[in-house]
Amino acid sequence: MRRTHPRTTVRDGRKDHGSAVVETVIGVPAFILFVGLIIAAGRVSIAQQAVESAAADAARAASIARTSTVAAAEGRASATQSLAAQQVGCVSSQVAVDVGGFRAPAGTPAQVTATVSCDVNLASLLPFLPGSRTVTATMSSPVDTYRQRS
Repeated sequence: MRRTHPRTTVRDGRKDHGSAVVETVIGVPAFILFVGLIIAAGRVSIAQQAVESAAADAARAASIARTSTVAAAEGRASATQSLAAQQVGCVSSQVAVDVGGFRAPAGTPAQVTATVSCDVNLASLLPFLPGSRTVTATMSSPVDTYRQRS
């Protein structure tokens, strides 16, 4: 007859000593990786929304300007201000405002388009992630059809 210690379990003739440590060593890094990837996806998603908002703000600011020169400057300033207000933390950002709609004659429908790009820093989350990811958004806003343009 075989005797076992009351706290030792015997299953199929094997003891389960140390299995919790092995499970922890495998499970904890996988869990940390999973959480890190969720945080990285959230950071990129929030940055995408902020860049879309900045592009919409830039297009709107440019479309209500009186001249194409002022429209381009107002659009860039509006996008930069919007990104700063939303605290996106871009490593670098680019703003391009297409004011070609101001060349259309009055009475012709036209629009202004703004494109905003932001490099989002990911390296601070996990050591194996790439340094940054670029998110870009383009938005348009109509120019008043019957307003004089220059």
